[in-house]
Amino acid sequence: MATALQTGAPHAGTLDKGLRADALGLLSSIVIAVSSTAPAYSIAATLGLIVAISGTHTPGMFVVAFVPMLFIAVAFRELNKIDPDCGTTFAWVRRAFGPGAGWMGGWGIIAADIIVMASLAQVVGRYALLLFGADGLAAKTPPVVCVGVVFIAALTYVCYRGIEISARLQFVLLVIEILGLAALCVVAFVKVGTGHAMTGHAHPSAAWLNPFTGSFTDVSDAFLLAVFVYWGWDAAVSVNEETKDAERTPGRSAVVSTLMLVAVFFVVAVATLAYAGPDFLAKNSGDVLGALADSVFGSTLGKLMILCVLSSTAASTQTTIMPTARAVLSMAAHGALPARLVR
Repeated sequence: MATALQTGAPHAGTLDKGLRADALGLLSSIVIAVSSTAPAYSIAATLGLIVAISGTHTPGMFVVAFVPMLFIAVAFRELNKIDPDCGTTFAWVRRAFGPGAGWMGGWGIIAADIIVMASLAQVVGRYALLLFGADGLAAKTPPVVCVGVVFIAALTYVCYRGIEISARLQFVLLVIEILGLAALCVVAFVKVGTGHAMTGHAHPSAAWLNPFTGSFTDVSDAFLLAVFVYWGWDAAVSVNEETKDAERTPGRSAVVSTLMLVAVFFVVAVATLAYAGPDFLAKNSGDVLGALADSVFGSTLGKLMILCVLSSTAASTQTTIMPTARAVLSMAAHGALPARLVR
């Protein structure tokens, strides 16, 4: 963070950690929040699993899972108004329940981010190799790990260069991702409307909005999976000290991003169910988008879905690095980690 950790005017009442103040606006903050959630990757990895449980009621499950996410986003907005600290969970828990609880919360965030980062890097490595036609290498662990490590190093360097450069890269990656998902939905709906949907496709119905049709176990399992796909929007709050109007902008971006995400997940779920049907999606739960790519776009344009998931995962990897570094910075600045880490 040679560039990012330059002295800026700290927010009144917030410990100065050397972060560049007023570097991000509302749009950049929203982009970071949505990118961190990785909509394309989340859909590719999770949609089929939810469909296997909820079937055509999956769109309703995404809406139900959105409700607690919205409440949490509103809670983060209010906490950020009081204490716009880049340590977020660590700082707020420390202030409310004491340094011990704050220390545990901070380490929980760091550990989760590191584990997720490794998982995302593996996906990045695999999809990067698939994009360039190296299918054989993509099936082997060593090449995938090597490419993933290179991506982590490259994205870490981008974060080191500064928050503005990171935000610009996030914008490009998110545009690729959203355009890819939008193209998938449009083509799928057109094929459904013209009678060219896959065998076994489903007919949209208002009943799809009701997720409470199975047993309690099925509903709870599907709900937990649906909640998982929303995870990550809090990255926007972790860059609060670098955002214009630090008390309000990060909170607004958190709420707006959850609204955008429920729209994306709902539309993609309806489009894929209407085009391919629940049986196909459940059968290909490991990678729904990859399974649909050739059927929707053809073998040539099918690479678009690989690029879509690759950009999504790369963006999420970068936005996982940012809050991890800032959590460590905040903990060190408050004395919960060695002070030399602040530098």
